[in-house]
Amino acid sequence: MKLATWNINSLTVRLPQVLDWLDANPVDVLALQELKMSDDKFPHAAFAEAGYHASCFGQKTYNGVALISKSPATEVVRNIPGFSDDMARVISASFAPGIRVVGAYFPNGQEPGSDKFEYKLAWLKGLRDWLRTELVAHPQLVLMGDFNITFDDADVWDPEGMRDQIHCTDEERYELNALIALGLNDAHRLFPQPAKSYSWWDYRDFGFRRNRGLRIDHILVSAALKPQVSACWIDKTPRKNERPSDHAPVVVELS
Repeated sequence: MKLATWNINSLTVRLPQVLDWLDANPVDVLALQELKMSDDKFPHAAFAEAGYHASCFGQKTYNGVALISKSPATEVVRNIPGFSDDMARVISASFAPGIRVVGAYFPNGQEPGSDKFEYKLAWLKGLRDWLRTELVAHPQLVLMGDFNITFDDADVWDPEGMRDQIHCTDEERYELNALIALGLNDAHRLFPQPAKSYSWWDYRDFGFRRNRGLRIDHILVSAALKPQVSACWIDKTPRKNERPSDHAPVVVELS
């Protein structure tokens, strides 16, 4: 079983790229972020023609998440239960054989000290409080998406230059490690990986060509699933497309 996450940065613009990627990489579940479209605009027919089911939680212009899957999703939940939020950031569902997938687009936070940063920290706490109970109900759980947080300096092309900046603050990393403390595991680091493995590169200043990136797209697996993880990798190929997303897909394989 293969699962993947990809911040597509506008499904309206990049639907053909998503369909092409699925054709070449027929994963069982693909979590998409930043759809930037309302639910009534979601291209269900295009995914159905490609052989996929789709559950979406859209928002006009901003945010928006979806789960694209070979088998139908069940027990679909949108956003974080118990946390009041008018942003479309989280979609969760169950898939055979009994795996719970949480696809999430974490807030960016803008800059430390801002209102958006405080919202990000509150959102992260709300997510953690909910996941604590969700893991009890669904021990085989995968949390994946654009986290907008790096784990440590190895996830940053310029650790000193970005120290204490957004994505790299102690406060954000504390919350990320608090998710790990729930019993989740960073699938990417369960295996040796090439140095400077990133999942996002700025469009400006030839960021991708110079590999000036960040690893902010993560797949976290529960303790019950950890023994089944056989591989995890970042697929940089779509970042070479014409008009690409600034993010690359991350894929995990379960044996």
